[in-house]
Amino acid sequence: MKGADAALYNPRTVEEVFRDFKGRRAGMIKALTSDVEKFFQMCDPEKENLSLYGYPSEQWEVNLPAEEVPPELPEPALGINFARDGMQEKDWLSLVAVHSDAWLVSVAFYFGARFGFDKADRKRLFNMINELPTIFEVVTGTAKKQVKEKSSSNHGSNKSKSNSKAQRGSESQGRHSEVVQPKDEDEGLDEEEEDEREETCGACGGGGPSSLDEPWIFCDFCETWFHMKCVKITPARAKQIKQYKCPSCNNKRARPD
Repeated sequence: MKGADAALYNPRTVEEVFRDFKGRRAGMIKALTSDVEKFFQMCDPEKENLSLYGYPSEQWEVNLPAEEVPPELPEPALGINFARDGMQEKDWLSLVAVHSDAWLVSVAFYFGARFGFDKADRKRLFNMINELPTIFEVVTGTAKKQVKEKSSSNHGSNKSKSNSKAQRGSESQGRHSEVVQPKDEDEGLDEEEEDEREETCGACGGGGPSSLDEPWIFCDFCETWFHMKCVKITPARAKQIKQYKCPSCNNKRARPD
């Protein structure tokens, strides 16, 4: 089958080479996933050097390497059967998958070199190949994990944007990781009116805590916001304070009755 595969099918365009790549890839993925029991049995360590071949028809084969030297096509990893019983099955399959990825790329760019692909063609071929998960990623489950993480990241990004008015960075706010909205006697005000009534720094009168330019801290006694620099508090120090009392509140307590 190896000789017929090389002799009867020689893709000449980028699209044809990519189609060849996808077919071989599909066959090898099948060997390492849905047909894994059959593949495992065929890789008997007692046999001679064996290799895993993938074909454009999406079929796979475990066989001895080509006899001709040099071979018609680049050859896959030799002797994959010898390590079968010397390691965990999942590790062995992952190892075969890595070598299979390398072989697929070597075959694709062998065709590219043989039929004179220029720089633009090679780049386009690589980009088309790179859009597909590697066999290793499929076999180890990394491909599914990446899809889930991407989906979760997009969802989290959208959620973060919708809550941006209500949240603050922990580093810039010390122990106050969220903006405590100023208390408003009239709870019936709409959001636009509330935004217009933001408080200012109790020390310097500067802009309210919705500003992200500098860190703020909230006095738990007089319920007033302060620039940390105005009350000489660092963000690191603020994280250690369980209940902050501003200088004004401290002075009130110190005065004699």
